[in-house]
Amino acid sequence: MPPWLFVLLAVSFVLYTDDYVIAGILPEIAADLGVTEGQAGQLVTAFSATVAVAAPVAAVALARVPPRRLFLVALIIFALANFGAVGTSSFAVLMVLRVVAAAATASATPAIFAFAASHAPTEKTGRYLATVSLGVTGSIALGVPLGTWIGGAFGWRATFLAVAVAGMLALIGVLLTVPGSGRGDRSPRLSEQLRSLTRAPIAVSLAANCLLMAGTMMVLTYLAPYLSATAGSGVEERGVAFGLSGFAGMAGIWLGGQVADRWGPGRALFLGIGVIIAAMVAMWAMWAVRPVPIWLVLIVTTVWGGMAFWNSPAIQMRLHRLAGPLAGQALALNTSGTYLGIAFGAAVGGVVLSAAGPGVLPLAAAGFGLAALLLLEVVRRTPPSSEAWNSGSTSPQSNSSKHTDNLGE
Repeated sequence: MPPWLFVLLAVSFVLYTDDYVIAGILPEIAADLGVTEGQAGQLVTAFSATVAVAAPVAAVALARVPPRRLFLVALIIFALANFGAVGTSSFAVLMVLRVVAAAATASATPAIFAFAASHAPTEKTGRYLATVSLGVTGSIALGVPLGTWIGGAFGWRATFLAVAVAGMLALIGVLLTVPGSGRGDRSPRLSEQLRSLTRAPIAVSLAANCLLMAGTMMVLTYLAPYLSATAGSGVEERGVAFGLSGFAGMAGIWLGGQVADRWGPGRALFLGIGVIIAAMVAMWAMWAVRPVPIWLVLIVTTVWGGMAFWNSPAIQMRLHRLAGPLAGQALALNTSGTYLGIAFGAAVGGVVLSAAGPGVLPLAAAGFGLAALLLLEVVRRTPPSSEAWNSGSTSPQSNSSKHTDNLGE
């Protein structure tokens, strides 16, 4: 694989570490800036909400900007925002800087995935998308613990400094490896984009991703109380469970990309969602007969963690094929759907936890997975349509035009 692909992996790793790393240094930020931990936690909310709102807007507004230039400008702004966070003593200023960093992330993320997919050989689209996606899962499995350790050893400002420096290193990588040829997409008018992007196959894929993320985060957010109630686990066992799930997610996203290339995204999604539903039913069954050995719970949660991220390359690959030259905008909407699913899953999970206890969470998540599977089945044999690529838009990129099959179903 080309060097630029691994540079884009590093870019996504840095961008998403900046989002999640706040969770590990919340107490220090709150104490130093004179706010409660609940208020400090809104730094995460502000970042996530900004990405969700800004990603599709940026994808439309910046569609004609050459990708390499977009990556460079976004990384410069991102690094400056984090350098600013190092020196601020105002929580309000820090909040503004988090929004600026999130806006830079939202601008670059859809273009990263679209660039990787459009420059991939036809038979390796899934693997290229999986490689870039490893940066997102890797930020949870590696970036957050590393940032937390830096904050604990040298203070929370050192964490932001490390992220800023990592952003500059990623920028250098982009300068050295990412091809500079080519222009941004000559996208059709906004009304034509909306008409194309709201076609049933694309809309259903976006909705399915949102539902899958909601189910995943419903369980992940409240995994600790589930483990305590089911296996009587303590802090160490919970740490092992989260760690195994994170690394399984990295393996799952890579294997999911390879399977999507071989089987097509439709069959890969069917397998991934099916295993998730089975794992959720198994987690509910273990809770029903609790207590159960922690090793048994860890096996199931690790399998679930791997398959939860397995579906990401297949969803992105499906959207890239369906949207043609609007792939960047479709992937931007997918980013928004991911963040909306995260927020919705955490909120609904909290209600379920309070009303019925942790054991019902896996069943509710299985319901979300089943709903996503049924939605995808509705449009299972719908191939890419030229309807999305007319009205004055450019012809589909070479890779997209080759995919005139039924998305692997």
